[in-house]
Amino acid sequence: MELFKQLDVSALLRRALEEDLGQGDVTTAATVAPGQPGRARIVVKESPRIVFCGGVLLAEIFRLAGAEPEMAALAPEGKILEHEAVAAEIEGLLAGLLIGERTALNFVQLMSGIATLTRRYADAVAGTSTRIIDTRKTHPGLRMVEKYAVRAGGGFNHRFGLDSGVLIKENHIAAAGSVRQALARARTLAPHTMRVEIECETLAQVEEALAAGADLILLDNMALDDIRRARALAPVGRVLLEVSGGVTLKGVRAIAEAGVELISVGALTHSAKAVDLSMRIEPR
Repeated sequence: MELFKQLDVSALLRRALEEDLGQGDVTTAATVAPGQPGRARIVVKESPRIVFCGGVLLAEIFRLAGAEPEMAALAPEGKILEHEAVAAEIEGLLAGLLIGERTALNFVQLMSGIATLTRRYADAVAGTSTRIIDTRKTHPGLRMVEKYAVRAGGGFNHRFGLDSGVLIKENHIAAAGSVRQALARARTLAPHTMRVEIECETLAQVEEALAAGADLILLDNMALDDIRRARALAPVGRVLLEVSGGVTLKGVRAIAEAGVELISVGALTHSAKAVDLSMRIEPR
C-alpha cells in the first residue's frame, strides 16, 4: 500500500530485532549450519478468517535478520484469509529466517488483528456515508504501523500526531475558559488551511461551537438521541460531526444512521486482539 512507500520503518524493525536478538541467537548458532538454506511458511491458525496485514514488512525484517530473503508467495494487504491459508512463503538462509521469526510474527499478528477488527466495524456501517476512523490511542512507537493496519482493514486515519490538526478537548476548553474562547484562540494560531475541531459533551456546547464557527464537532460519549439532535442543529454540509466514546460493534450502525460523518474507535488499536499465525521452517 502507498503509505509504507512514504514511511521509513527500517529503524523500527531494527530496534525490534535488536530487542529480541541481544548478543546473538545461541540456539540457532548451535543447531543450524552456516549458509544452510531454508523456506519459511506463515500459515493462518485463527478461525474462521482474518484480514491479513503486515506482509509488506516481512522482506525487510528477514533482510535485517540476515536471511537474504526472496518472497516466494505473499498475500495482498487487506486480503481475507481463511483458516489454514498460507499468508507468505519466504526462501533464504535458514539462520536468518529463524532469527527473524518472532519479530516478523509479532508485527504481522498485531497488524492483522487491527485490520480484522477494523473490517468488522467498517462492514457494520456499510451502505452509510460514515467513516470509521482511528485515534491516537496507539502503542508507543508503533503508531505508523497500527494506523497503516487500520487503513488495510477498511478504516481511515484521524490525526497522526498533535501537529497534524487542531482538536480542542475538554481540558483545553477548561484552560481557555469556554468553547467560544478556545475556538477563538485556536483560530489565531492555526493556519487557514487547517480545520479546527472541538469536543462537545452537551448540546449546549454544540450550539456554542456552531455559533463560534467550528469546522468539526466531536460528540463525546453522547446518547444516541442527543447525537440525532446534534445532527438537527448542524445540518449536513454545515459542519462535520464525529462521534467518540463508548462505541461498540453492536451499536455502531445506529450511530452511523444518525447521520454523522465520522465515528472514531480507540479500540481499533488499543484493544485489538492479535490473530493466531504460525511459521514453519523447512530446511533445504
